[in-house]
Amino acid sequence: MLALDHLAILAPTLEEGVAYVEAALGLSMAGGGAHPEMGTHNRLRRLGDVYLEVIAIDPAAPAPAHRRWFGLDDSAFVRAEWDAGRRLRAWAARTDDLAGMLAAHPTLGRALRASRGARTWRIAVPVDGRLPEGGCAPTLLQWDPPGPPVGAMPDSGARLVSYVLETPEVERARALLAALAVTPSPEVRRGAATTLRAVVETPTGVHELT
Repeated sequence: MLALDHLAILAPTLEEGVAYVEAALGLSMAGGGAHPEMGTHNRLRRLGDVYLEVIAIDPAAPAPAHRRWFGLDDSAFVRAEWDAGRRLRAWAARTDDLAGMLAAHPTLGRALRASRGARTWRIAVPVDGRLPEGGCAPTLLQWDPPGPPVGAMPDSGARLVSYVLETPEVERARALLAALAVTPSPEVRRGAATTLRAVVETPTGVHELT
């Protein structure tokens, strides 16, 4: 079984991503850092048992030898999705058996090592670096001890209420998610393009991230 780990805003720059989330939620993005294996950096916000990530290429970091995760190497894709309002484009689910999950679902990628500060994990990244199944599937990861970072993040009272996967391939997405058994799983709705929407409750009210 897979557990929802976090949702990810894919931003052309980290500054743009942080500004969008802070305006949408009325909360600052706290924490985060650099991923030396991927040449990216991020900022984070706890949403109860999961968290929100804003991630972008780190212009100060050297490019990795392999493709970066989440399709970030395709700057035209990232910018086009951003300008179209499809900013919440990725989601990640954690497992205790990444090797077994990838053996059963090889299209989701190959396991690579990643780190941020002292925290390390293995994560599935397709060889071409693009979003798994166009974003209809989560990015799979397996945390090394001490496990997921969410419990160590400051709690500002924000909570993920629900999230929706919009896609023109509704039947395929539903079958895929049934096979993966992510908990909690997104509601799948028909949409013109694949993207995510999330409803977040904060101390100032209920907000939507797109």
